[in-house]
Amino acid sequence: MTETAPGPALLVVDDNEDNRYTLIQRLRRLRYTDVTTANDGREALARLAERDFDLVLLDVMMPEMNGYEVLERLRADDRLHEVPVIMISAVDQVESVVRCIELGAADYLPKPFDPAILKARVGACLERKRWRDQEVRYLQDVARVTSAAAALEGAKFDPAMLNDVAARTDALGQLAKVFSRMACEVAAREAQLQRQIQVLKIEIDDVQKARQVSEITETDYFQALQQKARALRQRPTS
Repeated sequence: MTETAPGPALLVVDDNEDNRYTLIQRLRRLRYTDVTTANDGREALARLAERDFDLVLLDVMMPEMNGYEVLERLRADDRLHEVPVIMISAVDQVESVVRCIELGAADYLPKPFDPAILKARVGACLERKRWRDQEVRYLQDVARVTSAAAALEGAKFDPAMLNDVAARTDALGQLAKVFSRMACEVAAREAQLQRQIQVLKIEIDDVQKARQVSEITETDYFQALQQKARALRQRPTS
């Protein structure tokens, strides 16, 4: 049975309960089922610390911590600074929208919510994130291939290092497969060469021993001993 890929995780942040309810219902009609809510900025940061989200829909005007502050916190956080944020704003808050975009927001969503605009902007943000995530994974996999090459040079290569990369269906995956196969062939040849070297060392040792024996047996002293030994063997026994 084929597993269904999980849908994107969305976080809706708005202090107005009616706005939250309306937005959630429209998102669910668009088949976004993994939707979490936060009543204010502090709760939003707590939710973001608990799990990963693919998109945040963030109201600008909220008590205690407004949308600007939340956005600044996200952009200053190494883990969260790439999470796309759509600012929720009233039509008469154009200047605040510009400020949010300058602070790093991906887009804005005017109130009251228009279904067509909601679908377009949420879909566009999620698509951009999907492509960005793919690019990040690609660069990470390239780094793994580079590390594997360094490991091969240092005689520390393990084929399992590239299993995940080789599972890709693109050119990088093919490269990883070819690299792994070649690395295994190189390792096999090196192992065979080491065995041959070991055999050669043994043969060299045998030759050296034979030469040493030959050098000893060819000396005048050894020849004289051999003659004495033959003479003793030929002497009749009484």
